[in-house]
Amino acid sequence: MDYSKMRAIAEQLGAYAEQLEGTWSVEIGPSGPILAMMCPSKRHEGTIRRISKQLDRQLLTTHPGYGCVPGPEVEHPALARMRRPDAVVIPEDVLDEEGLAVDASHVLAVVEIVSPSNPENDYVEKICEYPAMGIAHYMIVDPRKGTIEVHSDPCGDRYRHMDPYIYGDLVPFGPWQVETSAFRRYGKAGNDPNGPV
Repeated sequence: MDYSKMRAIAEQLGAYAEQLEGTWSVEIGPSGPILAMMCPSKRHEGTIRRISKQLDRQLLTTHPGYGCVPGPEVEHPALARMRRPDAVVIPEDVLDEEGLAVDASHVLAVVEIVSPSNPENDYVEKICEYPAMGIAHYMIVDPRKGTIEVHSDPCGDRYRHMDPYIYGDLVPFGPWQVETSAFRRYGKAGNDPNGPV
């Protein structure tokens, strides 16, 4: 099926989802359009907020007019893919344009927070799709394990470089840095992000 037909189906699914209770996401993956209910935890949302605030401060200097924003779909019609990263670094004026998705050519970086229920989406599918889309930087934050992976230097459907980190590290991410000492793991209590449950 060509991308224009998949995109039309995705738009119909999106309109249908607006009538449903809860929060829904529509993506176009390897098997076509997908409608999925989103149930992000508070820690998932807290991590996105912390990353976005840090990157927004640095973007004022490195890329004026850009922001780290949660949620818009990113599409690459030639690849027949549309994904909804947890956060994207894009020109802020793109958000004023008509339409649902941001063209991947505008995206400097994406961030995904791994969900407990579907980790392979971030580690298997998207790790091939984002470099193929030409997205230079991809950060995977995994609150299940307290780990971070920073992928860079896209080449075809893979990144040439992967640098591993753990919660508490100051993480280089493209021209920016992300302080992770306040990140919290799923199921961990107290102020120690790696401490006992």
